[in-house]
Amino acid sequence: MSIRFTAKARRGVVALTVAAGLALGVAGCGGGGDGDDKSSPSASAPKDGSKPSAQEGQAATPLAELKGTDGLLLRVTSAQRDAGGFVTVSGGLKNDGAESVAIPAQTSGDETEVIKHGQSLGGATLVDSKGKKRYYVLRDTDGRPLTTTGLTTLEAGQELPVFMQFPAPPTDTVDVALQLPTFSSGTIKISG
Repeated sequence: MSIRFTAKARRGVVALTVAAGLALGVAGCGGGGDGDDKSSPSASAPKDGSKPSAQEGQAATPLAELKGTDGLLLRVTSAQRDAGGFVTVSGGLKNDGAESVAIPAQTSGDETEVIKHGQSLGGATLVDSKGKKRYYVLRDTDGRPLTTTGLTTLEAGQELPVFMQFPAPPTDTVDVALQLPTFSSGTIKISG
């Protein structure tokens, strides 16, 4: 017996699979159970990558801070290796300047397939200098980047929770460089 899915149904299955994988990965790495762990990311995974929860990516000490143009700051708070063979990088994109700032279009990268889905962090890469490999943001079957999307403008002092998913480097690779167009590069440690 053969089961056929429409394109819309396939997108739903892919989104559900990714969301379930994220939820399982985050749930397996929960805090100590005291109920007051403000450093662990939220267990709810965004369905389409565009609306992370308010607490996602919050931690006391960032893994790295990448400075961008016009006072933009990408604060990386988590880089978690998941059982599904990918790494989820979470944090916050903040406007440290005194005026509102438009997110540079370059952060989406230059791939036509990614750009057509709107402003995102699809241009981000992880660089494994030990293995001499570069990892690009993952995409779903329709070419949508598995990262925060719908970015436009940040008001002065505003911070937006963000995430990016990449293929996982080999398990013995812990230190990688995170690169995002128009931002400085920063080294982060992958956990899990």
